[in-house]
Amino acid sequence: MAEEDADDGDVGAGDELGDEESSGGKKKRLIVIFIVILLIVGGLAGAYFTGLLDPVIKMIVGKPDTTEEQVDTFSGPSVFYELPALTVNLNTAGRKARFIKIQVSLELANEADKPKVEAVIARVMDNFNVYLRELRIEDLSGSAGIYRLREELLTRIRGAVAPVVVKDILFKEMLIQ
Repeated sequence: MAEEDADDGDVGAGDELGDEESSGGKKKRLIVIFIVILLIVGGLAGAYFTGLLDPVIKMIVGKPDTTEEQVDTFSGPSVFYELPALTVNLNTAGRKARFIKIQVSLELANEADKPKVEAVIARVMDNFNVYLRELRIEDLSGSAGIYRLREELLTRIRGAVAPVVVKDILFKEMLIQ
């Protein structure tokens, strides 16, 4: 009988150790679950802020893509409007003065837009001046620099002449000295 009491005591001591280990295991499990959830939420937030989730969000929400609408309005012959040549000094930060001479043409959706562009030509030229004066020579290096310049100028033109549709901006002359 004494042996049975000793065995019962061992079982009770083992149960207490098992409870402590299981509560420690539960804490570890909760920490791991918390870390996994944190990583998932962080990954989704990163994907959202970098724009990787934009197609998924558009598919769920069902908002139409604005670029598709613009492509539909571009059917038909193009009309070109030539802007005056512009010479601007670049941002050189104390070094030798550098200049850019640029002449561009705007590709408009229709002929009726020409007078509308002429009415706001001062605003367009001001936007060009302000942007070009902040450029550095390094910003214009290579085809990637010219592409960025085209996109930035196109964004500024579209903002200045809205609601006129500007299809593209075409460089007729660009001289960097």
